[in-house]
Amino acid sequence: MSSPSNNAVSYGLAWLLLVLTALTGGVWWWSVGRPVDLPDAPSARIACVSYAPFRKPGESPLNAKFVIPPERIDEDLRALSQRFDCVRTYSQSNGLSAVPAIAARYHLQVLMGIWIGGIDKINQREVAMGIATAQANPQTIRGIIVGNEVLLRGEMSPKRLVTYIQAVRAAVPQSIPVTYADVWQYWLRYPQMASAVDYITIHILPYWENNPVAPVDAIQHVKDVYARIQHEFPGKQLMIGETGWPSAGRLRRTAEPSVVNEARYLRDFLRFAAQVHMPYNVIESFDQPWKREQEGTVGGYWGIFDSDAQPKFPMLGPVTEEPRWWWGWLAGATGVIAFMAFGGLGRTWHGVRGWLALLLAGFAAGTATAWQVRKMMYACGPLWEWVLSSVCLVLALAVAISLARRIAAHLADRYDHTEPASWWRFGSLFGLVFYGILMAFDGRYLDFPIGLFALPCIAYAVFGLLTREHVMPSAEQRFLACAGPLLAIVPVAQEIGMNKVAWLWLGLNLAIALPVFVNWRRHAVSLHANQA
Repeated sequence: MSSPSNNAVSYGLAWLLLVLTALTGGVWWWSVGRPVDLPDAPSARIACVSYAPFRKPGESPLNAKFVIPPERIDEDLRALSQRFDCVRTYSQSNGLSAVPAIAARYHLQVLMGIWIGGIDKINQREVAMGIATAQANPQTIRGIIVGNEVLLRGEMSPKRLVTYIQAVRAAVPQSIPVTYADVWQYWLRYPQMASAVDYITIHILPYWENNPVAPVDAIQHVKDVYARIQHEFPGKQLMIGETGWPSAGRLRRTAEPSVVNEARYLRDFLRFAAQVHMPYNVIESFDQPWKREQEGTVGGYWGIFDSDAQPKFPMLGPVTEEPRWWWGWLAGATGVIAFMAFGGLGRTWHGVRGWLALLLAGFAAGTATAWQVRKMMYACGPLWEWVLSSVCLVLALAVAISLARRIAAHLADRYDHTEPASWWRFGSLFGLVFYGILMAFDGRYLDFPIGLFALPCIAYAVFGLLTREHVMPSAEQRFLACAGPLLAIVPVAQEIGMNKVAWLWLGLNLAIALPVFVNWRRHAVSLHANQA
């Protein structure tokens, strides 16, 4: 039997956990609604921006049969001409060969891309289309980029790539420079490529570095890389062909995607570019939903404008991460009403402590639910993703509210040791382990599903503090409780302990696993005592 002092400690910890989770939810939503003061950009006008028009659901350059209507390109370029002097394209397919002619109407220059990949037949067609487009629009085309990160993708040897570059160089007007674009490390790996181009085009994306760079240090990283490439290729003109920051997605070490950080990075970069008078292109004009299939959530949110062509932040003045932050508090209030209504049904306890427990649990659950719904709005694309995420969220809420009823009874001194359904904890543990395997072995593009698992994990942690069961957990639960934290350690180690979300993920795994370990130990001690 537990001593009164042990009960007091457990009750105190349970109250502390309820208060902290409710405060965390409220403070987080308040914090993302505060305007953040940032240094202004030197100008709202930007030299050049990557343009890919695939910003609506179902549109993708991976579909070779899909063609962007010229009217859409005209609409986009007319809008972009108000903020940019130049656009960069990546291919001639999908109707993009029409970009230079349309851009001329709005006095836009074009860095025209010719897509090179691993299939020679497609490459030949791209090259032929690119040459014809350049010959028809020599005054509009600022440069031609033959191939984009093809060496990074390992689809072609440098020698073979040079033959395509030379073919284009020989066929287009000499007034149009020809280059190749890749991440800066691959120019160092294949320095012979420099002799095949008129100028070097490098990509510097601090978020995607093998050692990701925090937003506050990102511009210094750009400066260092730019100086290094200049030193390695003296006398060769250098251009940054891609640089930018994502507004949503997975945290990588200390490189956090957010609207505020995207605005901070872009403003800082534009000031640096103006100081050194270097040519540059930022990525990208519009958010691209199709990229989420390849790069996870973060792939779809590199745009200066969202997928509806609305600017995500101003270039001058404060920037707010979430203007509708009050939605989180409203969801918290709704959670309070729901938990107090359902938690009070058929109650056998009286007093304020039970109601206070339901209030705290409801507010925490409501704010966590709002966080998850906001996450789904960024991360979910196809209908099945919405359905799966919604079902998981409803189940998580069901577990949380069922446990909240028992937690309220405990804290009101009317003990209820029974779980709502044993398979619910098993299902939560199984989901954690399943996702933990994905995160541990292939988690580069996966988001941490904190919003889905916070509800059952914290609820079971509080419930475990208050119960005094001596029932042996099932072998399956014991195995999953051991496997979850072990798997969750892997992302922490992979990101050398710098990713705060990875630590939170580990914490949730421990929160739901510890009560299993405690009951396991209690059963073992009880069994040993009975045998003695």
